[in-house]
Amino acid sequence: QVQLVESGGGLVQAGGSLRLSCTVSGRTFSDCFMGWFRQAPGKEREFVASVRWGAYMPTYGNSVKGRFTISRDSAKSTVDLQMNSLKAEDTAVYYCAARILSSQKYEYWGQGTQVTVSS
Repeated sequence: QVQLVESGGGLVQAGGSLRLSCTVSGRTFSDCFMGWFRQAPGKEREFVASVRWGAYMPTYGNSVKGRFTISRDSAKSTVDLQMNSLKAEDTAVYYCAARILSSQKYEYWGQGTQVTVSS
């Protein structure tokens, strides 16, 4: 079983920055996709960013392109999300997720971390 634990959420003013981290433990794969998603109250879960563990191939949702950067550190088993130029509409619970290469569905999820951006 794969365990994912997010950290780094909090309250920040609009225009500020925040860095989220996802620590991966338990069963690991030589290669997989790691993703960040978010869900605001009353809204559908939204894709934020993803990266392939074995090769740096980041993908971003349209609403965060140019502002967010996803990275992974194999030595630390972490996947980070650097969030800059934050907006009030970025307020949400952010989730880390993982899926194997052959799957289209993210099977493993963290518990989420709250990000609140004050305007």
